[in-house]
Amino acid sequence: MTDQETTYRRRAARVLLLDGAGRILLLRFLRDPGDPALGHSWCTPGGGVDEGQSLAQAAARELREEVGLVVDPDDLGDPVAYTSGYADLGWAEGNFRDDFFRLQVQTYEVDTSGMAGYEVTAHTGHRWWLVDELAATDDLVHPLGLAALLTDLLAEPRPPVPHQLRWHH
Repeated sequence: MTDQETTYRRRAARVLLLDGAGRILLLRFLRDPGDPALGHSWCTPGGGVDEGQSLAQAAARELREEVGLVVDPDDLGDPVAYTSGYADLGWAEGNFRDDFFRLQVQTYEVDTSGMAGYEVTAHTGHRWWLVDELAATDDLVHPLGLAALLTDLLAEPRPPVPHQLRWHH
């Protein structure tokens, strides 16, 4: 079965938000808010695609909700990467796919006041990361292979075909 033929339990649109220094914004979330001892992971802004939304519309909505950045979906262009695979997350089981857009800003002051209740419960911070810092960290970062992807995207910001990333579940 090809990726185009796959029926997804959940599609997500995420944004690789880069600043003028070549850093990427990542959000830090508890893996399980009910058990903080399980630690945290870092991920890009983004989330589920609502019915009737395009990927770009969902990505723009998520940027507004999670970091307070308002963008026109058309300014996001096409996805530059994706990851997909099977997962049983407890609240949902099946095939999942995350598509990643690239957006460049000169500078930006993050505003998380628009996060949904469940996000507020799990969110523990945010940080702008350099590629070298990502490559060196022992923290769990999603998507897998983000440092290598950013290196490629800094050399070629709009690849002709989206990069396929390893699935993380």
